[in-house]
Amino acid sequence: MSDFILDGEGVSVGDVTVRLARTEEEIHLAQALRYDIFYKEFTAKPTPEVRAAQRDFDKFDDYADHLIVLDNRITDNSKKIVGTYRMLREDKARELGQFYTADEFDISKLTDGHQGLLEMGRSCVLQEYRTKAVLQLLWQGIAEYVAYYKVNFLFGCASFHGTDPDILAEELSYLYHNHLAPESFRPVALPDVYTNMNIVATDKIDPKKVLRNLPPLIKGYLRIGGFVGDGAFIDYNFDTVDVCVILSTDHLTESYKNHYERKTGAEFGRE
Repeated sequence: MSDFILDGEGVSVGDVTVRLARTEEEIHLAQALRYDIFYKEFTAKPTPEVRAAQRDFDKFDDYADHLIVLDNRITDNSKKIVGTYRMLREDKARELGQFYTADEFDISKLTDGHQGLLEMGRSCVLQEYRTKAVLQLLWQGIAEYVAYYKVNFLFGCASFHGTDPDILAEELSYLYHNHLAPESFRPVALPDVYTNMNIVATDKIDPKKVLRNLPPLIKGYLRIGGFVGDGAFIDYNFDTVDVCVILSTDHLTESYKNHYERKTGAEFGRE
């Protein structure tokens, strides 16, 4: 694990490697990938500065670690990065003055009552790499990072594309009825932007259909024991409906713990 965090070699499956970005150039390339996916593939609206740079960036990037996925078969270094995830640790967020999520959700139950926090954000992978194998490799990289820094809670905003909550009524209601976070650390959408997720009664929901339609990121959190906060946020700039996903390492599913503890050689959870 020290190789992954300190030396930057990462972990690989076949020709694909996940590791932390080592240089400013790699961070810029990850931001360029984010731009291509968020603003070109989808319909986010860039600021003039972001459009001019052709990179998705904000004040949080300078304080975060950037996990990157590389295809080693690609010889052009400017195109090797095919996926990325931004990780902002608690100490860095306090240095900056806030977490990104705090602009959309009240996370005071987390920040005031718990330690060992890690905010996950800006997740994206090129379309042709959105496979189970690549996503599992990305989670393995996250697992190594979490174990090394003794993270107690992972959280962040996860998105549905589009801005009409009525179209997502079953999905939002399913999350509310089945995966609402415990009160002791539950995020809540800020009052002036709160969108109700409790739209459809439980007996009117088709769970199999919902699970097929859930975004892979949200599905991944639920699979390993994650929760969602109360209320959604409609992000018109990114053309998304956001929910706050949160995972306590105390609530990691046993299968996940057993699998990744074998790979990282370290235990999850509190000391």
